[in-house]
Amino acid sequence: MIDVPMPQLGESVAEGTVTKWVVREGDHVEREQVLLEVATDKADTEVRAPASGRVAKILAQEGQTIAKGGLLCQLDETAGAAASAAASAAAPAPAAAAAVTPPAAPASSGGAPLASPSVRKMAREHDVELTRVQGTGDQGRVTPGDVMRAAAPQPTPAAAHASPAIAPPPIAAPPAPAPQELAALLNAGSGFVPPIPGLGYGAYKVPPYAPKPGDQVVPFSRRRRITADHMVYSKQVSPHVATVAEVDLHATARLRDQHKDRLKKEGIPLTFLTFICVATVQALREHPDMNARVLEGSYVRLRDVNLGVAVDTPGGLVVPSIKSADTLSLRGIATAIDDLAQRAKAGKVTADDLSGTSFSVSNPGLKGNLFGAAIISQPNVGILRMGEIKKRPVVVTNGEDESIAIHPVMYLALSYDHRMVDGALANSFLWRVADLLSRGEFEVR
Repeated sequence: MIDVPMPQLGESVAEGTVTKWVVREGDHVEREQVLLEVATDKADTEVRAPASGRVAKILAQEGQTIAKGGLLCQLDETAGAAASAAASAAAPAPAAAAAVTPPAAPASSGGAPLASPSVRKMAREHDVELTRVQGTGDQGRVTPGDVMRAAAPQPTPAAAHASPAIAPPPIAAPPAPAPQELAALLNAGSGFVPPIPGLGYGAYKVPPYAPKPGDQVVPFSRRRRITADHMVYSKQVSPHVATVAEVDLHATARLRDQHKDRLKKEGIPLTFLTFICVATVQALREHPDMNARVLEGSYVRLRDVNLGVAVDTPGGLVVPSIKSADTLSLRGIATAIDDLAQRAKAGKVTADDLSGTSFSVSNPGLKGNLFGAAIISQPNVGILRMGEIKKRPVVVTNGEDESIAIHPVMYLALSYDHRMVDGALANSFLWRVADLLSRGEFEVR
């Protein structure tokens, strides 16, 4: 009997959620055949059979979260194909039902409820026992709001039976928060505690949604929910500041026109994004504090420049990263961008592709509009967002002579974490990126 465990799905991933079984108990499978699909907070992954045989027993149901190394199923490698077919036809109905219908309250192999690592961390910080929390998310997943509701103080019996005829005296203004409240709100590990979804925080309450004819309620996809949680967390933990530079791309555009057809024949698309990534990597090496992450009372200058590149896919936005981008040539970065984009759109990026990013570049595409300030991808301290490229009149200086010319121009917007990045550093970094692009002095081999 061969045990099929939950694989290591990435350097920072400790568990995965079974989203779909492709096989059933009794099915005969070949080596490397897909057995099931597993989701993590970073990516979706297929688990394949380590050997040929019959699926003897499925140990993890759809919707269940399994820790790395936990058993998913067992294969009987001694069973023949004929016996496998007979066993598959006689597979009991309960097994099929279990493979289609997730349990009402999914739990991990150790009895833990379905929750992301960030939610587990929030529960620990607020002394909330997750096994006692009723999850309201997809497939019973515990959401940040569930944790906050469980952490909220419950009314005492005396308060619950207080006479409604006695009203508290009016107050002119809300009192200053007590030290306990501030300690709860300002969490050193994760920043400001988010308001409870649908309820708000303190005196402000979000009005309830009242359905109207023609309205359409669209449930969040798993990726959209993860993205939403990340964006809310990032805005609360990092004081965002944005600065914008106008970039004359005339020299870079001429260089691109000289080489793009030649590289295209070699299967390498030479896009403006490539040049921006190359300039960004060089500026990061010259400004190492922009390639960093914040810790408790300190920060780390990261050795590796792992440049994240946002890719729009049918399932939503993902940000795979070019590992050790500062060791690659312009051709190497162009190839890496194309490879990541193709695999992301095909749903083939791995958890490792999406982890370890030290800085990100966001390219909104041809319909990107003038410019926009992107939200920082945690735990980075900055993100650079491209604007649309438009031909505009610019002042061209040649010695003491000045003239007006029509050049391709783009706005670059840098969002940075003001906890550790000051305006002088951010402006110097962005100026350098713009300077490299305006000069167009890149080596294209």
